[in-house]
Amino acid sequence: MKHTLLALSLALTSLSPVALAGDETLTAPDNAQAYIIQPVDGQIVDQSFKVVFGLSNMGVAPAGTKKANSGHHHILIDTDKMPDLSMPLPATDKIKHFGGGQTETTLTLKPGKHTIQLLLGNYAHIPHSKPVMSKKITVIVK
Repeated sequence: MKHTLLALSLALTSLSPVALAGDETLTAPDNAQAYIIQPVDGQIVDQSFKVVFGLSNMGVAPAGTKKANSGHHHILIDTDKMPDLSMPLPATDKIKHFGGGQTETTLTLKPGKHTIQLLLGNYAHIPHSKPVMSKKITVIVK
């Protein structure tokens, strides 16, 4: 009996908080929508340009804030292959985190054609079970 309790105790302590949190932290309303307000698809922009994030039917909350129907934004830049959406999004030069709950930023990109897309993450940077993401838009950096 002692060995069984010890094994169970060790198994439970090895689970991550995300695994213990349950599905409610990873779900989003069916009508949730992320979108890019600015710039518009096909727009010619300077090397540094403002990006304004939009979100409907959900709220924005900083990373670490476990609140139903909320999340924070990430921008995917020139991303053809999606990251593993069941894991926390990595912070890379192509995945920018806005864990403070920001709803806009200034991006600086090299001249040329680029794509940008929003992807909402929950309190632990994990996309919701039905990912809340914007349409991918193209900008031309002059």
